[in-house]
Amino acid sequence: MQATKKATINIALVGNPNSGKSSLFNALTGLNQKVSNFPGVTVDKKTGAATISPNLQANIIDLPGTYSLYPKSADEFVTYDVLVNPAAGEQPDMILIIADAANLKRNLLFCSQIMDLKIPVIIGLTMMDIARKKGVEIDEAGLERELGVPVVTINPRKNKGISELKKMIDLLAREKQSVQPRDFIDSQALAPEVVNEIRKYVQVKSDYAALHVAVNHHELPFLNGGQKLAITNILQTYNFNKTKVQAEEIMQRYAKIKHIMKNSVVEADPLQKQLQTEKLDNLLLHRFWGYVILLGIMFFMFQCIFWLASFPMDWIEAGFGAASGWLTDALPANQLTDILVNGIIAGLGGIAVFIPQIMILFAFITVLEDTGYMARISFLTDRLMRQVGLNGKSVMPLISGVACAVPAIMATRNIENRKERLITILITPLMSCSARLPIYTVMIALVIPNKPVLGFLNLQGVVMMGLYLMGFVMALLIAAILKLFISIKEKSYFIMELPVYRAPRWANVGTTMVQKAKIFVTDAGKVIMVISIILWFLASYGPKDRMQQVTAQYEQLKTTHPEQKEQLDMEMKSEKLANSYAGVLGHAIEPVIRPLGYDWKIGIALITSFAAREVFVGTMATLYSVGESPEDDDATLREKMSSATWRDGRPVYTLASGISLMLFYAFAMQCMSTLAVVKRETKSWKFPAVQFVYMTALAYLFAFVSFQLLK
Repeated sequence: MQATKKATINIALVGNPNSGKSSLFNALTGLNQKVSNFPGVTVDKKTGAATISPNLQANIIDLPGTYSLYPKSADEFVTYDVLVNPAAGEQPDMILIIADAANLKRNLLFCSQIMDLKIPVIIGLTMMDIARKKGVEIDEAGLERELGVPVVTINPRKNKGISELKKMIDLLAREKQSVQPRDFIDSQALAPEVVNEIRKYVQVKSDYAALHVAVNHHELPFLNGGQKLAITNILQTYNFNKTKVQAEEIMQRYAKIKHIMKNSVVEADPLQKQLQTEKLDNLLLHRFWGYVILLGIMFFMFQCIFWLASFPMDWIEAGFGAASGWLTDALPANQLTDILVNGIIAGLGGIAVFIPQIMILFAFITVLEDTGYMARISFLTDRLMRQVGLNGKSVMPLISGVACAVPAIMATRNIENRKERLITILITPLMSCSARLPIYTVMIALVIPNKPVLGFLNLQGVVMMGLYLMGFVMALLIAAILKLFISIKEKSYFIMELPVYRAPRWANVGTTMVQKAKIFVTDAGKVIMVISIILWFLASYGPKDRMQQVTAQYEQLKTTHPEQKEQLDMEMKSEKLANSYAGVLGHAIEPVIRPLGYDWKIGIALITSFAAREVFVGTMATLYSVGESPEDDDATLREKMSSATWRDGRPVYTLASGISLMLFYAFAMQCMSTLAVVKRETKSWKFPAVQFVYMTALAYLFAFVSFQLLK
């Protein structure tokens, strides 16, 4: 008997922000997910495969969250385009709307708009437990009758209701007439002549979709020039007033929603005592204590990054040192062994040691997001942001910048105000990202003593916290300056729904830690491996005449002083490294960086780390390995760096040079990927160029002043 081929449908997943959409996407698709860009735009598209029934497969398209079908930002416009565009590449066969039962009235506005597009719809009610705590009781069968579309109660976080949802999707997919025949409101009556005329020029599925074409025809990419011109003429002929039509539409929708709520929902007495969430907000959003608690959480996070990570870091560092020593003894002394030990192993060892800190950082970020506190940070800092020309929406990209500037800059798409979005893009890289963490860690361990402060704080953790705070303060100062130079004038509003507090999903935290560590190792590892091999070559070979001259000089010295052979061998290796291609390049730029307290090896690391900041540590590991004697192969990178000296015997890494280097990396734009994404988001090379110049100048200035003051 021949197996029946599975049918595949496209399901668009839509809903208000914080309604549980991402949790449902994860519950339906599991690990069968991929992230790409929507065609023609730079907004992320999450898609995933889900098995609905033995005969039905679904391609789930997770669309950016939005409160209304009228878009205000780049990510909301993506949702709009996919739903309204009749020629979309992944035109949805069905729409799954996630509605927050605890805020049903507001969610039903968006639901009603989607329903009038005449695409099969299922409403998934989430947050029922929160609604019950608020004293809200929903008659689900009555709500389904009133709306005329299937309603399913789900709890994606606990995987409840998912099988019932899949059964409803399968049933709806098999029905011939799955679209609700009646409109939620009479869209055609809002502008009858305009709707009728537009449907002659554009093949849309409903009167309401035609109304949206009238309102947003200039921005819709699926309309050609002729269609736009014809629509413009229609609107002028019938004196179409889009503001008036939109206002009338919203009023009619809320009038019907009020009727539905009256018949299907029992709401709590408004004088009911406050929920626990509101009580917590009274403390966490307090004008004074809110900021004290926020700083306390930040201090705790950075203390943990040093304290908890120190144990596994020591084990990893010792393991790579032992592996290098064992390989040197076990393998024959040739170039292949040299590139393996001093190139690849040294480079990867220099980055693998920081995996525990990366995992702890992302664990804290995930917990803050999962509990709902991250949204409070935006709300808490809105007043501060407004002083420098931004608003609370800018805080989320800035906080995300602590993880990585690339997705953080992409997260600015939900900022409607163009000026605020541009300023946020330009200052986000000043936030210390996870790629700076390895540099901070190795330098703090070298030059900052590991001693307590105030009896319970670790000085190294306090310095780390200071570097992160310095980046944030500098971002605000630069924003205040940019506000004066960018002349775009738009009003901005900060409206944000605060999610309820929830216990973190520890499985989600663990998964995120593993995923981020994996991405850090694979992405950084590829770059570091390539750069380590190139660096090994540049540090092992040099101009032929120079290398021959060094060899001849030391061979003669070894003949004259055979008792000093070991010492002369070490000096010859060091001299060869200084005359290698890497040494020549490093010495060429040394006059520029010498006033900052850096030697030529640090100069090489400054250049290579432009590919990715974390490459700095891999570069230092390779450079210090190439020039060392075999006896030092099992030494850790910190031990090698701490013994590095200038020609006159002075240590390279002092408090002055260490602070200078940390400040340089705190402010410098040492990231090719960030510049590329800024160009993509701003559609111009002007802004990445401005960003690179001002951040490099800032980094050089702070590094120079700090070194000169402390030396």
